[in-house]
Amino acid sequence: MCKFDDSNIFRKINIFLLGNVSLQSNLIRILLVVSAIPILIMSFFSYYNMSNIMQENTNELTMNTLEQTSNNLHIALESYEDLLYQIYTDDGVVALVDNLNQNKDAAVSVNQLRRYIREVLNTKKYIRSIDIITSEGLIITYDQLSSSTNINSWIKNYSLSKDELFEKVSADNNTHIFPTEYGTNFANEDYYLFYMAHRIIDYKNLNKNSGIVIVSIDEEFLQDICLLKGRIEDKINNFNFIVDENGRIISFISQEELTQNVVGSNATMEERQNAYTQFIEKRNYYEKEYISLSVYQDENLSWDIVNVSNQSTVISQFSDQWKNLIITSVLSTLVAIALTLLLSRQLTRSIKKVVTTMQGARLEDLTTARVEIDELMPVEIELIALQFNDMLGKLETARENEREAGDKQRIAEIKALEAQINPHFLYNTLDTINWMAIDKDEFDISNAISSLATILRYAITNSNEMVSIRDEMEWLKKYIFLQQTRLKCTFYCNIDVAPEVMEYKIYKLRW
Repeated sequence: MCKFDDSNIFRKINIFLLGNVSLQSNLIRILLVVSAIPILIMSFFSYYNMSNIMQENTNELTMNTLEQTSNNLHIALESYEDLLYQIYTDDGVVALVDNLNQNKDAAVSVNQLRRYIREVLNTKKYIRSIDIITSEGLIITYDQLSSSTNINSWIKNYSLSKDELFEKVSADNNTHIFPTEYGTNFANEDYYLFYMAHRIIDYKNLNKNSGIVIVSIDEEFLQDICLLKGRIEDKINNFNFIVDENGRIISFISQEELTQNVVGSNATMEERQNAYTQFIEKRNYYEKEYISLSVYQDENLSWDIVNVSNQSTVISQFSDQWKNLIITSVLSTLVAIALTLLLSRQLTRSIKKVVTTMQGARLEDLTTARVEIDELMPVEIELIALQFNDMLGKLETARENEREAGDKQRIAEIKALEAQINPHFLYNTLDTINWMAIDKDEFDISNAISSLATILRYAITNSNEMVSIRDEMEWLKKYIFLQQTRLKCTFYCNIDVAPEVMEYKIYKLRW
């Protein structure tokens, strides 16, 4: 079983952080580990998280905008649907269409219908024509895009024939909206139209199928809803376009892309979004990595409202902010390193000053070896220097005291030698006198001199040691003998000491 040795890892980390290198290197290394590197890592993750948050917020805001665009589209279409309702429920229109189907006063009925639909057409901005197709196949039109008052300008270019349109619209009581298709060319300008249609309703006979009404609306209406009007260069960085349920583009910033089929009708949302992205990428409006595309599906119309935006400016600004953050972090780290070098250099200089003084103290006179204190010296090093200077002072005092003690010891040794010389000289002199007295048969003088010499030798030799009572008694007898001799035996002395205490130790008596 393998055991994880974490102490070895900590030891390696410690060696890496605080290895056998200079104090400056250690401080810079620690600064990088605990400050600079974490700042760079945090900057990277902050950039990543902020970009994700910004993307999510942008997508959410875009979807809300697209939903609002869809609501605006419905509101605008409802106003045109109201106008269409006025036409297909108008009793006068019903009567005139019935006349045409029955071939009664056909010319008068056509003129009256044309005047009526002309008045209605001018009430809305983007209506280009209003057409009524009777059950008998007769078309009554008022067309802004044609100089003719009798011929419809768009129906010949439409994907459905007149009969197919009639059959489709008259099959139910719903309002039909037909997506954008090419309409006609007028004054050297192409017009693309989408259509709203409803069958004519006679409330007296709801099952009667008299005819249908078709309102042709300029594709600019959809551009207006999508806020796409204006120069392409002004709106290229952020625009919407609309795709119908069959995958055809029915509103775009340029007419060249209208009616193009970009995706299948049964494609999933992911497939549609990928297809729209590829379609925009092929246009080369801006670089692929800057394309941001969102899709909102209008469930009522089954249309996709697609938003395309150029994120290059936002990404560039965000990248600039991130670069500024990195530059600020690097500059902060460099400033921190510079300050660390400055402070550590002063610290190192102060330490070297103390170490140099310590090394010099071994060679120099202790009276001059002192650490010089300056204002830039750190407080801790200053405290060490003061303590070292105080130690040197105490050491100098100790050396001075030791020198004085040595001098006193040498003087004492000389005096001891002198003290040893004087007694020997005295003993030798007394011994000479003793022999001179013996030569002249002066035995009393000899005994006195011998007793004196014995007393002196006993008193001087090991004066502070303990002696037996017997030795002390013998010294006392000599002393008494000298006193008796000096006083010519005028007194008598008897010494009485118990034998059992003769070997007891006592200090020498002083005399």
